[in-house]
Amino acid sequence: QIRTRGALCDCCLSVCVFPVTHSLRYFYTGVTGVRGFPEFTIVGLVDGQEFVHYDSDIKRMIPKTEWIERNEGKDYWDRQTQILIGASQVFKTDLVNLPQRFNQSAGVHTSQSMYGCEWDDEDGTTRGFQQEGYDGEDYLVFDLKTLTWVAPTQRAFLTKQNWDADRAFNEGKKNYLTQICIEWLKKYVNYGRETLNRRERPQVSVFHKDSGSGSTELTCLATGFFPRDILVSWWRDGQELHEDVDSGEVVPNGDGSFQVRKRLRVRAGEEHKYSCRVDHTSLEKTIVQHWEPPSLVPIIAAVCAVVALAVIAVVAVVLVRRRKSSG
Repeated sequence: QIRTRGALCDCCLSVCVFPVTHSLRYFYTGVTGVRGFPEFTIVGLVDGQEFVHYDSDIKRMIPKTEWIERNEGKDYWDRQTQILIGASQVFKTDLVNLPQRFNQSAGVHTSQSMYGCEWDDEDGTTRGFQQEGYDGEDYLVFDLKTLTWVAPTQRAFLTKQNWDADRAFNEGKKNYLTQICIEWLKKYVNYGRETLNRRERPQVSVFHKDSGSGSTELTCLATGFFPRDILVSWWRDGQELHEDVDSGEVVPNGDGSFQVRKRLRVRAGEEHKYSCRVDHTSLEKTIVQHWEPPSLVPIIAAVCAVVALAVIAVVAVVLVRRRKSSG
């Protein structure tokens, strides 16, 4: 199944009931050694939709949706800008210190941070999270229960020790993720309720591609849906499949909706035995889509049209020549 982080779905028979879970996430990215790309970028998302943006080239946080621009004034944008200018300096320092600590040469290095919170506006459940990355790998993850940092790799252990020792820092982090973040999320959801609570149905298609060696790749594409939470699965003979399945990420379309692809490798000639099932909060029942081989009717019609045009052209040439010879 494909589903967005934090989204759960209770399915009974063919109907899925999605909880109304809202999310606020910020993505910080610092980079060195890349020309033409800002050294520091921040993207803020509410329910998967970008609503604010900052980078070190423009040095200003700017609105990306009408609802945040309409509801917040100059003080908000000035305050956020000053906070992010300070954050950019922290990332810049990290990208000097970390390569030196790990005995790495100069070149392209990245430092990333993702944090935020989720809120179910039906039962009030909330969740906070923060994780750090370095050069494309997990570096540290914050554990809200123990107020400590988890180091997935040995090289992050020194940073973990330093951050764990600052109890006040971690208490403040917990207060933000479990209280302040939730307050801002509720405020933003209220600002954009008309947009964020809309429901747009996914359009589902199944594509076929020969993979060679007697196998075929089927791709299920669901696009144009909102909100972001969706379930996509491949089935055969009443059973959901998990082997030979490649699940893509849910990504935004240019119009504020989302799309996702899920691929399945099958034996050639057995494509008709498989179905793609899609569940979404906008649907009254599950969409079940099979791959359908191209119809021969359009092909035959196209061939007939070409032949007809060729006949007409030949007849036209003959008539012109006869007129010239008779003249």
